[in-house]
Order: sequence, then C-alpha cells, then structure tokens
Amino acid sequence: MAKAAAKTVKLEQIASANRRPAIQEQTLIGLGLGRIRKQSELTDTPEVRGMIRKVAHLVRVVE
Repeated sequence: MAKAAAKTVKLEQIASANRRPAIQEQTLIGLGLGRIRKQSELTDTPEVRGMIRKVAHLVRVVE
C-alpha cells in the first residue's frame, strides 16, 4: 500500500524584509522566499507552521 501524499502549504511573500529584524529575514530565506511576490511550496510540518507564524505579517498562504 502506498503512503498518502504529504500535505503541502504554498506561501507568497507580500511585504519586504527591509527594516525588519535579521531573524525575520533569515526565516523568509529558510521558507524559500526573499522577494515580494515570490512563491514557495513546502511540506506542512509543525516546524514550517512555526516559521510562518514568526513572519505572518510578511507572507500569505495561497490556497
């Protein structure tokens, strides 16, 4: 029996990391973002959800 496909979450950066703490900029890079309107699709894990919460004001979840 094949394993079920892992759930994913798609993100889009909607705001710049300029004038933000360095840790927030590093979190965006960790999420595969870095420019406004750049999109990234990641596996939905608790670690990724925590990173999204840290920069929720800079990204949006694309459905």
